[in-house]
Amino acid sequence: MRRLFSIIAIIGIVLPALSSCRAISNFLHNGEVVAQAGKERLYRSDIDQVVPKGISEQDSILLARQYIDTWASDKIFVAIAEQQLSKAEKDVTKELEDYRISLLKYRYEQLYVNERLDTAVSDDKVEEYYLSHIENFRLERPLIKARFLRIHTESPMLETIRKKMDSSDANDLVEADSLAFSSAMMFTTWQDKWQDVIVLAREMGMTYDFMLGQVRNGWVRQDDTTGVTNLAFVSEMLKAGEYAPMEYSAERIKDIIISTRKQALTSSLEQDLLDDARENGKLVIY
Repeated sequence: MRRLFSIIAIIGIVLPALSSCRAISNFLHNGEVVAQAGKERLYRSDIDQVVPKGISEQDSILLARQYIDTWASDKIFVAIAEQQLSKAEKDVTKELEDYRISLLKYRYEQLYVNERLDTAVSDDKVEEYYLSHIENFRLERPLIKARFLRIHTESPMLETIRKKMDSSDANDLVEADSLAFSSAMMFTTWQDKWQDVIVLAREMGMTYDFMLGQVRNGWVRQDDTTGVTNLAFVSEMLKAGEYAPMEYSAERIKDIIISTRKQALTSSLEQDLLDDARENGKLVIY
């Protein structure tokens, strides 16, 4: 126990000394060796490889300090481990070989899949999957089509935009969008694309359930104390529990289909390799 406390005390002295900004600065500018832990040395050339060129001196020193701290910690802990662990405990040959095998298998698997994976997914495949798994596409949160703008509360355009934005006349909507683009501090439209309600709620600075409780005739408005108004018009909404539209789910479906194809390739790879090895006489099981 006394020996362990002595080791910890040494670490507590060495690491802060290596972490000193002044020491690092001196190391970087006054010599080749920037740190030493036992017989191990860290050179300026090692630091140069990890500190990007063109950054400020302060950032350079900070990155160098972090790197030296990590380097020193690794070297000191390894040195202590070498002293404290038994010969058997220090033998990592099997673990290294197991890791090497796993890494090689993974890299070849990635190469094999990348060369064979069909990433093209037709609209017919998307629709087929959607209809076959429709229950997987029930909404956890509402989807909306909406327009959102942030505008000065006293803007003379605010009332005109508000009147035209919920109009059923296409020309009024075009004009409302044009006015919003030119006069609002911020304008975003999700009118032609379903969007998760939480996206609009985030813009409004509210939780989505609170925001939905504030909707009146499609409108939700928030005036802050700085003279700015957040205004949104929700033209369509699908409630939680309803089915997400296929077009909204299309990218998710494509990812699922491609992932399934990838899994099929990786699942068959090992057996294919074994079968091929048997056929070519490279594998014989007695």
